[in-house]
Amino acid sequence: MSHPPLHGPTLVLLTLGLSLGTFMQVLDSSIANVSLPAISGDLAVSPNQGTWVITSFAVSNAIALPLTGWLSRRFGDVRLFVLSTLLFTLASWLCGLAPSLPLLIAARVLQGAVAGPMIPLSQSLLLGNYPPEKKGLALALWSMTVIVAPIMGPILGGWITDNISWPWIFYINIPVGLLSIFITWTILGKRSSATQSVPVDKVGLFLLVVGVGALQIMLDKGNDLDWFESGSIVALTVVSLLALSLLVAWELTDRHPVVDFHLFGDRNFLVGTAILSVGYLVFFGNVVVLPLWLQTNMGYTATWAGMAAAPIGILPVFLSAVVGKNMHKVDLRIWATFSFGVFAAVSFWNSNFNTDVTFDQIVLPRLLMGFGVATFFVPLTSLTLSGIPREMMPSATGLSNFFRILAGSFGTSLSITLWDRRAEFHHSILTSHISAFEPGAGNLLDNPATDPALLDRILSQQAVLMATNDIFWLSGAFFVALMVLVWLARPPRHDAIPASSGAH
Repeated sequence: MSHPPLHGPTLVLLTLGLSLGTFMQVLDSSIANVSLPAISGDLAVSPNQGTWVITSFAVSNAIALPLTGWLSRRFGDVRLFVLSTLLFTLASWLCGLAPSLPLLIAARVLQGAVAGPMIPLSQSLLLGNYPPEKKGLALALWSMTVIVAPIMGPILGGWITDNISWPWIFYINIPVGLLSIFITWTILGKRSSATQSVPVDKVGLFLLVVGVGALQIMLDKGNDLDWFESGSIVALTVVSLLALSLLVAWELTDRHPVVDFHLFGDRNFLVGTAILSVGYLVFFGNVVVLPLWLQTNMGYTATWAGMAAAPIGILPVFLSAVVGKNMHKVDLRIWATFSFGVFAAVSFWNSNFNTDVTFDQIVLPRLLMGFGVATFFVPLTSLTLSGIPREMMPSATGLSNFFRILAGSFGTSLSITLWDRRAEFHHSILTSHISAFEPGAGNLLDNPATDPALLDRILSQQAVLMATNDIFWLSGAFFVALMVLVWLARPPRHDAIPASSGAH
C-alpha cells in the first residue's frame, strides 16, 4: 500500500526522529576510540585487548548491513527501524554496565548487529515519506548526520571520558534512542511496508557472516600484526576471499538471497556505489591520518587534534540543504566532479605542510573542504539510487552503505599502513644522508654537543611529516581520477529522480 508524502511540522518531526537514530549510531562507531585507554585501564586489560571494543562493533555491524533488505521484507521497514533502535538503546545500556571486557565485547557485538539496518532504513524512510520535489532535501538532511557524527565522536568521547567516566559514552544513547523511537513510531507506525514470509537463506547467511567477519578482523588487525607477515592475517584473507566468492555465486542463483547482488545490474547503482566507496575510502584515510600526525608529531592533545579536524563539518551543515534543493538544476555528475575537485585541491594544498604549520593554517583548508563534502554525499547518493524501484530501496541503501562503510575500514587500515611504511622509508633516506661523507654532516657528527637522541627525533619528525604529505598528495591524485570516472554514470531521467532518490 502506497502512502501519501508527509508535509509541514510532521515532516520536520520525522526528519528529527530518524536523524537522531542515525546520529546516535554513527556517533557510536567513533566515540569509543579515544576512550580506549580509560576502558582498558578500568577493566584491567592491555590496550591491544581493548581494541576489541572497536573491532567487535565493526564486525557485527558490517555483517548486518547487507541484511537490511531481507529483514525489512520479513518485519516491515518501520517496525524493523524501531526494533533496531530499541535494541541498540538496550545494548548501549548493557555496554555501560559491563563489569569485564568479555561482557563489554558481547554487548558491543549485539550493539553492532542491531545497528546494521538503522542507517539504510533511516535513509529509505526519509525518501519514502518526503514529497517528490523535496527528496533531494531529504538526502541532504540525512547526509548531514553522517558527516557531522564521526567528527563529533572523538571530541565528545574525549570530553566525557575526561570529565565524567567512560560508561557515559554509552549511557548518552538512552534518551536519544528513546526519543527517536517515540517520534518515528508515532508518525510512521501505520506506514510500515508489507511483510513477506521470505525463507531464510541459510547458506548465504553463513557465507556472509564468515566472509565479512574474516575481512573486517583482517582489516582491523592487519597493521598491528604486520599484515601478510602474519599467518593469522593470511588465513583470514584466504577464508574471506573464498567465502565472499562463494557468497556472490550463491546469491546470484538463489531465489530468496539475503544480499541481492542483482542490483549491480543497474549501471548507475554499480558506478555510483563504486565511486562513492572509493571516494569515501580516500576521504576517510585523510580524516584518520591528520589527527594522528598532529598528536604524534606536532604535540597536539586529542581534544585540539579533534578541534583542528572538526571544521570540515561546518559548511556542510549550512550548504547541504541548499545543494539538496537545487541539485536537480544541474547534472548530478557536475556536482560530484566539483566535489572531487575541491577534495583534490585541498589534498594537494595539505601536501605542502611543514613542521612550522600553525593551527590556523591547518584549519583553513579543512574548513574549505566542507564545500566538497556538501556536494559529495547528496548528489552521488541520488545518482546511485536514481534507477531503483521503491520496493527495492531498503536493499539498495543497505548494500550501498555496506560498501561505503567497508571502504572506510579499508581507508583506515591502508592509510595508516602506508603512512607507517612511508615514514620508515623517509627515515632511512634521511639517515643515510647523515654521514661523515656528506658535506656539512661530518662537522655535525664530530661536534660533541650533538645529541644523537635529539638528532634522531628531528629526523623522525621530518620523516613522518614527509609521509603525511605523501598521503595527501596520493589522495589528491585519486580524487582527480574520480573526477573523470564519475562520468561513466548515466544522467538520471528527471522522472526517475523523484520516484526513488532525488529532487524533482
